[in-house]
Amino acid sequence: MLRVINEEGQQVGVMKTSEAIALAIEHGLDLVEVSPIANPPVAKLIDFAKFRYQQKKQEQQQKKNAKKTEVKTIWISVRISEHDMQIKAKKVSEFLEDGDLVRVELRMRGREQAYGDIAQGQVKTFLQFITHPYKVEVPLKRMGGTFSLTLAPAKGVSKPV
Repeated sequence: MLRVINEEGQQVGVMKTSEAIALAIEHGLDLVEVSPIANPPVAKLIDFAKFRYQQKKQEQQQKKNAKKTEVKTIWISVRISEHDMQIKAKKVSEFLEDGDLVRVELRMRGREQAYGDIAQGQVKTFLQFITHPYKVEVPLKRMGGTFSLTLAPAKGVSKPV
């Protein structure tokens, strides 16, 4: 026994499976089981090819509207001036507003590599110039001659220092 629903969503009634199949063939439609758990199970008379086409279109629309987060990278150096730092921090704030992740990397060259504490200070100073609220996704770490950290946009959270 099945509870049968027609194309418009109206109940046809409870009938035997063979009767429901005959009704579907009579109307040139397919009989699709919608809710097998219900008592009695619910089946719907639909054009299955049309149904699949509409589902595919809906999935494509959802995929198109989905926001893809990118990881943007900003490079700074130990010798960067305060004004240049402010300009780059403004750019980081724009990226965070767009919902992107931002990787801040500080490259040290040659003898600069001996002064890791100065580099960490530069990164902390740089973070103070960022106006958009953020959270630190990946904390500051050193890999060879590069310090890097990743920032993510935060909703209503004050920025950590």
